[in-house]
Amino acid sequence: MSTNSVDRPLQPGDRAPNVVLDAISREGKIALDDFRGRSPLLIGLFRGLHCPFCRRHVSAMAQLNLALKEKGIECLAVVKTPVERARLYFRYHPLPNLISASDPDGASHRAFGLPIIELTENETEWPNKLGMDAVMTMRIDLPGELPVPMNPAAAGDFLEKKDPYEMTAADQQIMIAGHMPLIGEFLLDREGTVRWSFTEAEEGGQNLCRAPSPEELMSAASQVALQ
Repeated sequence: MSTNSVDRPLQPGDRAPNVVLDAISREGKIALDDFRGRSPLLIGLFRGLHCPFCRRHVSAMAQLNLALKEKGIECLAVVKTPVERARLYFRYHPLPNLISASDPDGASHRAFGLPIIELTENETEWPNKLGMDAVMTMRIDLPGELPVPMNPAAAGDFLEKKDPYEMTAADQQIMIAGHMPLIGEFLLDREGTVRWSFTEAEEGGQNLCRAPSPEELMSAASQVALQ
């Protein structure tokens, strides 16, 4: 497995690394090289199932899975949740058509250049540090999920009450006090080159806790499918 780190999120034109991860949706391993030369791939790298935003991002990917398959594009959702814990969650919240994998060490996040941001009281140096004073000024708008736009901390609390997740020791072991891995989605062509991406690391934090719109994602997928 490649665990080399890069100093920025991979951009269109960059070649994606190979990573080998524990499969959640089946036994065995999943490698990015399994898809290379066979089909384009949308890979989502998420914090973990303990994150209420990430659970919704995974579900959103599953909802687009069929439409992407019709364009010949496979989907892979990667969560930092340890594999047995993730399998237990999906046993009760099944997404049967979505390929998923566990990466509790964050090897795929490092290989794709997604940083781990330090949460501070009032110092922001994006994307390495984020002050809670800045978090309080941000607003996330999730129509149908949130009653009004909220700051990320309040939105996370609201979503957690709406959709509770039981934290276990396995979930706790992947968490780093005072730090938060940033997440992203990358669309790779058939040869494993990044053609489109959406990450929290971009836009000075404006993408924090957000996911790409289905329209944006499907537009990018249509371009990749034509290549």
